[in-house]
Amino acid sequence: MAAVLTWAGLLTGAAGCTSDGADGFAALGKPPAPEDVIRVTPGDGTKGVRPDEKLTVGVTGGRLESVRVVKSQDAQESAVPGRITDGGRRWEPDDDRLALAAKYTVDAVAVDRHGHRSARHTTFTTYVPGKRFIGYVTPENRATVGTGMIVSVEFNREITRRAAVERAVRVTAKPAVEIRPHWFGRSRLDFRPEHYWRPGTEVTVALRFRDVEGAPGAYGLQYKTFSFTVGRSQVSLVDAAKHTMEVRRDGELLATVPVTAGAPKATTYNGKMVVTEMLEVTRMNGATVGFRKRDGQSEYDIPDVPHAMRLTESGTFLHGNYWAAPEVFGRSNISHGCVGLRDVKGGGSDTPAGWFFDRSLVGDVVEVVHSNDKVVAPDNGLGGWNMSWKAWKAGSAVK
Repeated sequence: MAAVLTWAGLLTGAAGCTSDGADGFAALGKPPAPEDVIRVTPGDGTKGVRPDEKLTVGVTGGRLESVRVVKSQDAQESAVPGRITDGGRRWEPDDDRLALAAKYTVDAVAVDRHGHRSARHTTFTTYVPGKRFIGYVTPENRATVGTGMIVSVEFNREITRRAAVERAVRVTAKPAVEIRPHWFGRSRLDFRPEHYWRPGTEVTVALRFRDVEGAPGAYGLQYKTFSFTVGRSQVSLVDAAKHTMEVRRDGELLATVPVTAGAPKATTYNGKMVVTEMLEVTRMNGATVGFRKRDGQSEYDIPDVPHAMRLTESGTFLHGNYWAAPEVFGRSNISHGCVGLRDVKGGGSDTPAGWFFDRSLVGDVVEVVHSNDKVVAPDNGLGGWNMSWKAWKAGSAVK
């Protein structure tokens, strides 16, 4: 009988050894299931997880020995960096936002105080948005541009959460200079320094829009980097009253060229404009910019305008003109708002227009003065140089 009682006592004692519960990972008897030891949030197999939900790995007892998290997105896998905290009881990622349209795989190993291990493997997938936004960057990647280039990002949809999107764009320069953003409405974000870029500056534009919510339910797609180089400085001054254009390269006067500017009924904008497009030849139809006769027909339609350089989105060009009499240039203003230089049909390299075109870059500055018109709007082309630095900085959404 005593032997039976002793054995019963041993059984009682053994039962007492399991009182550690999950902390001891059941020193005797059947071990607990891995999901009872290692808790992963979001749960295994969860779909449509939102980016603001938290990814955590924890233990109900013991400590985490290792945690490995892999993100699969856009057919690429990458490790998710994180750290074990709280004395080994918890793991958290360094970035607390989850990626969209991604699959996450979690492999965790925990160990109890007796050295017994428990492992868990889980997966979950994140929300796939139905709406996306992208930004179109000016200038082109690897371009060499003039000193007046403004970095402009045009979005394919309205951005209502402008501060979040603005933070996802980084524009840097070498040598370093302060560069600030300015919003024009809800679909355009421009960047520039206080003064024109120094020649030789290398500018890098990093878009980090992927998974950024730009408007309710609309998330960014891009994770790209662009760069461009600033070439020599060329700034040309058009005096509409004198009918001349002074072309300066790195501050030195290259030439004074006779021009014709906008006629009294179709004056040329005043102010600083930037060359955004260069065309060897293009068609210009007045009806596209509002110049129509009483019968509705276009006031002009020239199919082969040579050496055309766009200055504004509204249709202001500096271009070659072969249809006006030679004596017009330098003496009178007859155009429909553009700045014209003498040229020949088909475009000549030895004409004033050809000479200027061959020495120009996208990003060069053309400033017009003494025209009987207003200053060009800062969002008409790259007209942001017409704003004061204070006003420009006030256009940031990040306060």
